[in-house]
Amino acid sequence: MDIAIYGNEYQGKHLEAVSRLLTQLQHDGHRLAIEKSFADYLTAATGTPRDWDIAKHDAPHDLALSLGGDGTLLRTARLLHAVGTPVMGLNTGHLGYLTAGSLSEARDMVARFARGECRLEERTMLTVSRPDGTCLPSCVHATALNEVAILRHDTSSMIEMETRINGVPLTVYKGDGLVVCTPSGSTAYNLSAGGPIMSPTTACLALTPLSPHSLTMRPMVVRDDAVITITTRSRTPQYQVSIDGDTFVCPNGATVAITKAPHPLRLVLGPDHNFAVTLRRKLLWGA
Repeated sequence: MDIAIYGNEYQGKHLEAVSRLLTQLQHDGHRLAIEKSFADYLTAATGTPRDWDIAKHDAPHDLALSLGGDGTLLRTARLLHAVGTPVMGLNTGHLGYLTAGSLSEARDMVARFARGECRLEERTMLTVSRPDGTCLPSCVHATALNEVAILRHDTSSMIEMETRINGVPLTVYKGDGLVVCTPSGSTAYNLSAGGPIMSPTTACLALTPLSPHSLTMRPMVVRDDAVITITTRSRTPQYQVSIDGDTFVCPNGATVAITKAPHPLRLVLGPDHNFAVTLRRKLLWGA
């Protein structure tokens, strides 16, 4: 198989295991292409120059491995979802909620994927745009697997977020911000803010206010084909928009549109993966 390797640059104690895994995969006959920044990190960290093939984000592969935690998988998803490459997360981070397994399981997981024994789940992605045609900053990815968050900036004063669904006024949220999340992201920022847990493949999105000024402002769920437009006003000249942690500022009164991305992430999971079991094991759900 053609396998693309993506990873973060905080492997430290996992460096030997990562190097061993890459050698094993090549020994098994797989063709590897490494993300350039990750390849540079491995070369510098090991002191051993390698003539890696460099992974191209716009070229599909049979499989992509994301080595790190959930943050690394979110970044890999943004880069690869549009070309349809299946992504398998291998946890070398803290929680690894979205990952399929650990480094010690990686070789076996890849072999099982090659035999068609793993599950592929299509996970909804979000796209962010400016209806006035203003481009997002070049350093920011416009897609998110988890959530888009509207946040106040450099002030303790609340912001007002005039929200419309498919052009129809919903409400004006007043508070610290608003989270719009996918089912995958329902167990991330949304959950911390008191939003609902959603099964990962349900066709819906959640809107969860952050520290709302009114107790009647509660989280709500809408269809995932909804066009959500949010016009934010603040006492300061600007407010923040966070797209899976990539943050940029918008001027006071600017509108952003949030829609379902045209291409989902194809997430690789183990054949025995179960959503409820993951909730109990990794989030101690119901404990």
